[in-house]
Amino acid sequence: MTISETLLPEFDQEMATTRKYLERVPEAHAEWRPHPKSMVLGRLAGHLAEIPTWASATLRATELDMTPKDGAPVERLVSAKPAELLKVFDLNVKQARQAIADAADADYSVPWSLKGGGQTYFTLPRAVVLRSFVFSHLIHHRAQLGVYLRMHDVPVPATYGPSADEQGM
Repeated sequence: MTISETLLPEFDQEMATTRKYLERVPEAHAEWRPHPKSMVLGRLAGHLAEIPTWASATLRATELDMTPKDGAPVERLVSAKPAELLKVFDLNVKQARQAIADAADADYSVPWSLKGGGQTYFTLPRAVVLRSFVFSHLIHHRAQLGVYLRMHDVPVPATYGPSADEQGM
C-alpha cells in the first residue's frame, strides 16, 4: 500500500466532517468572535475552506511564502455564507485529494518550507507537513468552529462519535 493510499481514507473522513461544519455556519454572525484575540466567525470559516489548498501546495511545490516580498500575499477568505464556503471548500478538497493521490512515496520525504516575507518559519518533510500543517491544523480550527456554533445554539455535527446534538454519524 502506498503512502497516498494510507492517507486518503483519513483525508476523505476529515473533509466530509468539515463540510458538515461549514454547512452550518450562521451567516448572520460573520463578524462575531468569542474574544478580541479570536478570529471572527467569517474568517474562521473561510480559513477552514482554504486549508485543503495547503495539501496541494505541499505536494506540488517545495515552499509556500504567505507574504512574498515581491508578490501579493496569499488571499484570505472571509465569509459566513455557507454556499460560498462550500463552493470554495469543495473545489479545494477536489484539488487536494488529487494531489495526494498523484504523489509518489518518494514525494513525501521531500523537505517543504513555510515562509513569510522570505523568512522561513519551518522546514519539514512533506509527509509531516501534510499530517500536521494540513490535517491537524484543519481539525484544530474545526473544533474552534464547533465552539462558535455551540455559542450560537447551532447544532454541532457528530465528529468522531455522537455530539450532544447528533447521536448518529
